[in-house]
Parts: sequence; C-alpha cells; structure tokens
Amino acid sequence: MRFLAAAFLLLALSACALAEPVHFKDCGSGVGVIKEVNVIPCPVQPCHLQKGQSYTVNVTFTSSTQSQGSKAVVHGIVLGVAVPFPIPEPDGCKSGVSCPIEENKTYSYVTKLPVKNDYPAIKLVVQWELRDDKNQCLFCWEIPVQLEN
Repeated sequence: MRFLAAAFLLLALSACALAEPVHFKDCGSGVGVIKEVNVIPCPVQPCHLQKGQSYTVNVTFTSSTQSQGSKAVVHGIVLGVAVPFPIPEPDGCKSGVSCPIEENKTYSYVTKLPVKNDYPAIKLVVQWELRDDKNQCLFCWEIPVQLEN
C-alpha cells in the first residue's frame, strides 16, 4: 500500500513539473488578460518541440468583453515573417472555453499543437491569438521555440 501511495505521489509531482508555466510576451491582448500559459511538456525555454509530436497548450485568461464565439489564429514567426500555422481545432468554444463568453469571467483554453514531420528544424517564435466574434484579441502571446528532429 505504501508503494502505491508513493507511486501516486511521484506521478502527481511529475505532472506538476511538466505543467510549469512558460514565460510569454503579450502581443496585444486587447479585450482580455492572460493569467498563465502552459505548454506541456516544455520544462525549459525556449521550448524544444520534437517533430512528429503533439503538445498541449493551456491558456488561462479573463475576458473583458462578451462574445458569442472565439477563433484561434496561430503563426510561426520566422525572420520577422508571420507564417500561418494550422491547428486541428481553431474554434475556441470547442477547446475548453464555455461560450458565450462573458465579461470579467476567467476561462481555460486547452488545445493541441501538432508539430508535423515536414516542418523544418529551426528556431522561431510561436504567436497564438484567440479572437472574439468582432475579431478582437481575447489573448495574444508569443514564445520562442526550437523545432527539432
């Protein structure tokens, strides 16, 4: 029984270690405030993302507006050029955000970031926006990443 309790404790501590918040740059959260950004796993920054893997992105934010819906827009910024980065589910209302979005309410946006094998192994900045139904930014954050083979 002690072994089972110790194994459970170790598993819980490991999960907490993987969910370390990342340091991000706010790139224009016009109608929201970011509380925390997590990329799992990303134990050090810049995040080292392996091609062929998928990563969990969790953003906790507070909305300062009302909106019927939300849409994620993701770019990879390479040498100052924003390149669209498709994600499997751009609808924020299908990614943990309860819609309609209410003013002064905190939400947890959770989705997957797949890193395709055909992406080049380069350093870049990921820019992630969640836009409301008036195309205003509920949140916008940037983090440096390294895509690796």
